Amino acid sequence: MEYATLLLLSALVYTASSVTHYSVPEEMEVGSVVANLAADLGIDVQTLGRRKIRLDILANKKYLDVNKDTGDLFILERIDREYLCTSKTVCYLKMEVILENPVRIFNIELEIMDINDNAPNFRRDTINLDISESTAAGERFSLSNAVDPDIGSNSIKSYHLSESANFDIEIQTGRDGSKFADLILKKALDREEQAIHNLILTAVDGGVPARSGTASIIVRVLDTNDNAPQFDKDSYTINLTENSPVGSLVVKLNATDKDEGLNSDVLYSYSLYTSEKTQQTFSLNPNNGEIRVKEMINYEDFRIYDMEIIATDKAVNSLSGKCKVKILITDMNDNHPEISIKSFTSPVKEDVPVNTVIAVVSVSDKDSGENGQVDIHISDDLPFALKESSDNYYELLISEPLDREKVAEYDITITVTDRGNPPLSDNETITLELLDVNDNVPQFPQTFYTIPVMENNAPGASLSSLTAIDPDLHENQYLVYFIIEKEIVNTSMSMLFSINPENGNLYALKTFDYEIEKEFLFHIEARDSGVPPLSSNVTVHIIIMDQNDNTPLIVSPWRAHGSEVKEKIPRSTDKGTLIAKVIAIDSDSVHNSRITYQFLQNTDATLFSLDQYNGEIRTMRMFSYRDSRDQRLVVIAKDNGEPALSATVTIKLSTVETALKTYTEVPLEYDIFSDLNLYLVIGLGSVSFLLLITILVTIVLKCQKAKPSKAAPPCRNSVISERNSTIADSTLVSNDAYWYSLFLAETRKGKLVVRQPVPKGARYIVSSLPRSTGVTETSDSAASTLQYSK
Repeated sequence: MEYATLLLLSALVYTASSVTHYSVPEEMEVGSVVANLAADLGIDVQTLGRRKIRLDILANKKYLDVNKDTGDLFILERIDREYLCTSKTVCYLKMEVILENPVRIFNIELEIMDINDNAPNFRRDTINLDISESTAAGERFSLSNAVDPDIGSNSIKSYHLSESANFDIEIQTGRDGSKFADLILKKALDREEQAIHNLILTAVDGGVPARSGTASIIVRVLDTNDNAPQFDKDSYTINLTENSPVGSLVVKLNATDKDEGLNSDVLYSYSLYTSEKTQQTFSLNPNNGEIRVKEMINYEDFRIYDMEIIATDKAVNSLSGKCKVKILITDMNDNHPEISIKSFTSPVKEDVPVNTVIAVVSVSDKDSGENGQVDIHISDDLPFALKESSDNYYELLISEPLDREKVAEYDITITVTDRGNPPLSDNETITLELLDVNDNVPQFPQTFYTIPVMENNAPGASLSSLTAIDPDLHENQYLVYFIIEKEIVNTSMSMLFSINPENGNLYALKTFDYEIEKEFLFHIEARDSGVPPLSSNVTVHIIIMDQNDNTPLIVSPWRAHGSEVKEKIPRSTDKGTLIAKVIAIDSDSVHNSRITYQFLQNTDATLFSLDQYNGEIRTMRMFSYRDSRDQRLVVIAKDNGEPALSATVTIKLSTVETALKTYTEVPLEYDIFSDLNLYLVIGLGSVSFLLLITILVTIVLKCQKAKPSKAAPPCRNSVISERNSTIADSTLVSNDAYWYSLFLAETRKGKLVVRQPVPKGARYIVSSLPRSTGVTETSDSAASTLQYSK
C-alpha cells in the first residue's frame, strides 16, 4: 500500500514535466506495478499493441517492462539501489518509452528509494592491536570504521564497545558525515595480569529496525621487564641421605618471571653467602636450577648445608630474585657397631661363684638416632649374662653354675646390633677355659655286677674288669681300686680274689668247686687321687657255675661194692608187673644231674621194658616155658651233662614157681629189718633230727636278712620193694649237688625213710607217699613233705 501511494503521488508531481518521474523503493517484488503509463502519458490503451510500445532502460539489466494490454509499468527484476548507485546518495533509473505510428518518445526517470536492507560491515572482522604494558592511561588508538551501503538515516549512526575495565571508545564524525570510533586506554595494562584483551566493537545504523555489524578487537599487551624472577618458595628444606650417589638430583629449583621473552629467561647462580664447602659438595645448573650431588656426602663429617640461590632474568636491565636452600643430611646406617673387650679373665675354676664378672666390654656406633642405638646380646643357651654397668659398658657375668665335665670350654660370641633398617651388627668371640676341681665321684657303669665263674677254674684267672669312670682331669681322674674286706667262714675275701688297683681287673686266687661254694658277695671301692679324695663302691656277686664233673651214683637197688643185684620173681608174674626200680643220683646242678636210664644188656628184649625217666623195669609179657630161668639185665644211668657221665648196675633175676611161698610175712620183715637196715634207720634218724634243728636256725636267719629262699626244680627218684605185689612209691626232690637219698621203703605198719648223711650247706625236699595197693603216683595232697633250706 505504501508503494502504490508513493506511485500515485509521484505521478501527480511530475504530470506536467517533460520527464515523467516515478519513485519506488528498492527491493520491490517482481511483478509489482510502478504506474500506468497509458494513463499517465495520455495514450489509448487499445493502441498500445498496434503502436508497438516498448521500454528502453539505460542500464545493464532490464529491471522494468510495460504490459501492452494494460499499459502498466511493472517490476521485471529485483532492483538493488546499492548495486545501481554504489556511491550516490540519490539513485535514478532512466528509461525511454517509444511508440510508433506515429513515433513518440517519452523520458521517464524512476528514483530508487533506499531502504535499510544492509547492516553495517567492518572491512576486517578482526582488528589486532599491540599495546605496551607501559602505555599510559588515556592513550588513543584508531580503529577501522564500519561501512553501511545504505544512506541517510539507514547508514551508521553509532558504535558500541563490549565491557572492558581497561578500554573505552570515542565516536568521531567525518567531514562526509561518516561515523568512526577511537579506542581509548582508560586504565594502564599489566601483561602479567592479562596478556590479551578480547573486545567486541559493534556498529549500529539508524534504520528501523536498526541493523548492526561487529568486529573483534584483539589487544595484545607487549611486555616490559617490570617483573623480577620469583622462586616457588622463599626457602627450601631438603632431607638428603648420606652416601647419595654423585650426580643424584637433590632438588630442582624453579624461578618464574612473569615477563616474556628475554625478560623471562632466568639464570641461576650461588650468592656470595654460599660457602665454598657447599659449592664443592653440590653443583647448580644455571639454566634449569637443578642442584645435584657433586661429591660423596658423609653424615658424620657435615650434617647441614646452607645455600642462597639467585635467579636473574636476561633483560638489558635485569632483575633478580633469591631463595634459601637448607640441605639436611639424613644419617644412613652405614657404620657397623663396634665392640671392644676391655678386660677378660680366662681360665677360671669350674666352681666359680654365680654372678662373678669375667669380662667387661664396651660398644659404640658412629651413626645417630636409631642407627646409632645398639643392642648387645649373647646366646640364651650359655650360662652367662650381660649387665650394663654404665653408658655403653657391659659386664659379662656367670649366671648359672659351671661344670667342666659337661662343657670344658665356652666360645662366647658377643653380638651388637644397631636399630637401623636394615640393621648392622658386629660380634666378638672370646673363649673361656674352665679349670677342673675334684667335684665328681668315680662312677661304675653298673651298681651291681653278677659275674659267672666256671668251677674248677685255674688260680689267677681273670674274672672281669670293673672299671669306674671319673670325668675329672689329671690327679682328680686317677683311680685306685680296692676290695672291701669281708670274712667268710674265717676266710678273708682278699684270699679268694684279687683286683688290680690301677685298672680294676678282678682275678680268682683259688680254684672253686660248685659242690662246695656256689656264690660270693662282696664290695669293690674306686677312689680318685683328688684332694680331698672321692670314692664309690659297687657290689660284686660271684656265681660259681657247675661243670659236669660228678658221675651218677646208683643208690637203688642197693648192692655192696659193685656186686650184682639178685632178685627172685614168680614165673606167673603178669604182664606189666613192676620187677625192679633203678634210682641214681648226681650231685651236679639240676641240668647236669638229670638222669635217664637205658638197657645196656637185656637177655630177652621182648620180656622186659625200662622207663628211661623213672628207671622202672616191668614185664612186657608173661613168662613162658621157653624163657630162661635166669635173666640178666644191665642198666646204665646217664646224666645230662656235656659230655655225659654214667654208671651201670647189673640185676640178675631168677624165676620161681608161684606155689612156693617164698615171700612170707616173716621173711619180708626179716629182710627189711636186717642188721644193716637197722643201722641205717638209727643213723638217718639222728641226721634228720640235726637237720630239723639246722632248718629252724636257718629260717630265723633268713627272716632277719629279709632274703627269700631260692626255689629249685625238684627231681624225683623212686625205689620199690616187693611184698605180695604191693608197691610203695616214694619221691625225692633235690636241687643241691651234695644231697642224695638211698630209697624209701614201706612196711605193712608204717613208712620208713632210709637216707645217707648229707653235707652241710645243702638244701632238699623229701616227700613220701602213704601205702597203697598196686602202682601209686605222687600226689601233692597225699604227700608228707620235709623241706630244708640254707
